[in-house]
Formats: sequence, structure tokens, C-alpha cells
Amino acid sequence: MATTSTSLDPALQRLRTLRLAILRLHKAMLDSERVLYEQFHGRIRTNSEFFQLVISDDWFSWLRPISQFVVKIDDVIFSKEPVTLDHVNALLDEARVLLQPAENGTTLEKGYFRSIQRDPNIALMHADVAELLGR
Repeated sequence: MATTSTSLDPALQRLRTLRLAILRLHKAMLDSERVLYEQFHGRIRTNSEFFQLVISDDWFSWLRPISQFVVKIDDVIFSKEPVTLDHVNALLDEARVLLQPAENGTTLEKGYFRSIQRDPNIALMHADVAELLGR
């Protein structure tokens, strides 16, 4: 990863830390949704079957923007091109907007809200992410 300045180092480290926290949160939400899905549709027999459901079934569609956002972070962290502080800050701002649970919000916000309500571990992970984002 090329950077334009050593002043980027703390911002990039923050972005790396945020990425890991979002990945943990995303996995916990996927696992929680899997439990609910299996209650309604029966057991998911393999990880491959689960993966196919995650990428194609409407049940899991609310989680896809988070997956796509992690890819955007990866594109910056692992870029061979110079990365600017503005680009890193734009991603942090995007995370603040994207990761907002709301009872009556977008599909993502509502799914995120419900997962926090039903799983205290997800609530704790959300608190960690919010702290990293300075909320």
C-alpha cells in the first residue's frame, strides 16, 4: 500500500481497526440471521449453501451493503496507488452513515436495529464500532 504521507499512518491504522470491528460485527449479524432463517426454513446443511443464501436470498439482502463497504475499505488499505487522508476520512464518514441502526429506517438500518435488540453481543460490537467512529 502506497501512501502520500506518514501523517496518514494513524488514519490508516484506524481504518484497519474499524475494518476488523466491522468484520466481527458482520459475522455476528450473519450468524444471528442464520438462526432466524433456519427457524423459518429449516436447517442450512453446508457453509456453501449458507454462502449462496447470503449472496442471493432476499432474507440476507439487508447485510450486503456492509459486505460491499468492507470491500471498499480493502480497496484502500491494499491499494498500490497513493492513498490520501481525504479518501480515508471519506470512508470513515461513510461508515458513520452506513452503520446506524434505526427502528424505522432503511432496510439495513431496521435489520441492524433488530439484530442489536435480539443479541447482546451484537449490541456490544456495535458499541465498539460506534466508539471507533467517534460517536
